[in-house]
Amino acid sequence: MPPAPAVAVAEDAVAETAVAVAVAQFAPSTDQDANLREIRRLVTTAVDRGARVVVLPEYSAYFDPAHAGAVAAAQPLDGPFARGLASIAAESGAHVVAGMLEEAEDPARFHNTVVAVDPSGEVVARYRKLHLYDAFGERESDHVEPGGIAPPETFEVDGVRMGLQTCYDIRFPESVRRVVDAGADVVLLPSEWVRGPLKEHHWRTLLTARAIENTVYLAAADHVPPVGVGASMVVDPMGVELATLGERVDVGVAWVSRARIDEVRRRNPALRLRRFGIVPL
Repeated sequence: MPPAPAVAVAEDAVAETAVAVAVAQFAPSTDQDANLREIRRLVTTAVDRGARVVVLPEYSAYFDPAHAGAVAAAQPLDGPFARGLASIAAESGAHVVAGMLEEAEDPARFHNTVVAVDPSGEVVARYRKLHLYDAFGERESDHVEPGGIAPPETFEVDGVRMGLQTCYDIRFPESVRRVVDAGADVVLLPSEWVRGPLKEHHWRTLLTARAIENTVYLAAADHVPPVGVGASMVVDPMGVELATLGERVDVGVAWVSRARIDEVRRRNPALRLRRFGIVPL
């Protein structure tokens, strides 16, 4: 008998265990209510396209390129923005991941925080940005207090484990590797990747490298121009761009699965063959 039926069964099995992850890009403003309305619209679109997890940009709650009013806009994790995300997650039945400005101990700064909210409205994971964007002429540390080094928080959707990072962290291979060591199959990366010479090239190269070297998926959502580059994408463990957006407000959806990760790791057991671990400085 020809092997076609066996192949069809294997493909069906992958489809049954796949989780649809969406990246949604827009240009957040200083109007939190308007940002939440746009997030609701994008999440609704993503869910209509099959998404179970929706990743939105860094600074989704509030953004001013000059950071005017940012400290005053910071909120606790149970504040109005997080409650708005919880409402959207509950209405849509999806996990919603977005960047917000969280109150910090330093009254002159805030935490650049990513929260993941599940369909019950509960915060299931949070991440305070560790690597601040003091590069390319920017000084994020002037107004952002870095997060403390703590065990990575992850959450699971249909057997696929999700971890969190933020924007500039992608330039530090050990940062993503640490999340993968904590069990993440997919690294979700809300970003505000500032435009500039070769910056879009860096964005694509770094996302692809982090996916390949860790044999995991990367799902990154950016701001659209004029400040961000757009180009939000989902990259698979072999570095394939499964979904890629351009420069316009939009949603891209891709299906991720443990079966694909397992397949890639049989061919490329890089994590098992490594000789070094990750320790904090």
